[in-house]
Amino acid sequence: MSGAGWGRGALTVGAEEEYLLVDPVTRELRAEAHKVVAEAATELGGRVTTEITCYQVEARTDPHTSLARFAEQIRSMRAAVARAAARHGLGVISSGTPVLKQPLPPPMTDGPRYARSVAMFGALDDEQSICACHLHIGIPDIGQALQVSNHLRSRLPVLIALAANSPFWQGRDTGYASWRTLAWARWPAAGPPPYFESRAHFDALVADLTTTGTIMDRGGLYWDIRPSHHVPTLEIRALDAAATWQDTVLLAAIVRALAATALAGIDAGEPAFRPPSAILRSACWRAARDGLSGASVDLHSRRLLPTTVLVEQLLAQLRPALARHGDLETVEAGWTRLRALGNGADRQRAVHRARRGLTQVVDHLAHAMTAADGSL
Repeated sequence: MSGAGWGRGALTVGAEEEYLLVDPVTRELRAEAHKVVAEAATELGGRVTTEITCYQVEARTDPHTSLARFAEQIRSMRAAVARAAARHGLGVISSGTPVLKQPLPPPMTDGPRYARSVAMFGALDDEQSICACHLHIGIPDIGQALQVSNHLRSRLPVLIALAANSPFWQGRDTGYASWRTLAWARWPAAGPPPYFESRAHFDALVADLTTTGTIMDRGGLYWDIRPSHHVPTLEIRALDAAATWQDTVLLAAIVRALAATALAGIDAGEPAFRPPSAILRSACWRAARDGLSGASVDLHSRRLLPTTVLVEQLLAQLRPALARHGDLETVEAGWTRLRALGNGADRQRAVHRARRGLTQVVDHLAHAMTAADGSL
């Protein structure tokens, strides 16, 4: 791919991470997010908030051009939330889904928007105790962000497989590496985004979805990639909440390199690869099922290949962008770690097999939340 467009300067990257509160004795979810958020705000200010259920805490970074500074803020942010939870006798885990069985529907956070969501979408909100990592790449022009979205759509299956960290739901193994992906897929405006012909096409579609009551407003676009409705970024939403801060950093570096490579291609006049929507959706399903340990759909040949092969092909294509941002060494080390230990789902299952108990999986995740050693 041409290097055209790489005179733009380093792209910014930021993250929103969602965490679950657990009882350190029973390991069950605890609905005390309002207490923990208030406590954590003494350190994080407005960068920490509640989420739709009372089990969840959301924290976010600032935008960064330096991956090292981004990594330090992710690490310190997680530590601050964990300290705040501990002061209330609670633990914190970062997982796409809760591990143990929970009562349904979950306790919902007060507020008119959440109440409206429950009234509008009913039982779809029963499964919203699921957690994601949303990565934001600084692309303030919506038209340009939509072009990048077109280029990134075909990369979603590999990203889902890399980030998969939700094998358990309601106290059982779902058979999927990312059950959160399947839970989100039920929403009316979720999954891979459409291919957008123009900004006008995007605006018209959003207007139609709003007018027909499919979404409440633009914030209800739950596509895996979307122009953010509240900050000037392109938001990648396909990722499970990462078990470790090192996992988040690896994914952030890859996503930023994907966006930079897409921008270079756009400047060079290269068209976005446009797989049929049905094939792309099926590839995302397969990636959610198998994660890193199985096979994924090669969208070009429409054949199954080992997911690790597709990841290595992707990283080879991203190498110039990774090197340009100074992220190549971090990504190579992170990928070596994932190849050896598996993604978050693989690690959760390994603990379950070795120790024969889901409570031990919760303990593993609580330790991984802030551990300095990314080998967890």
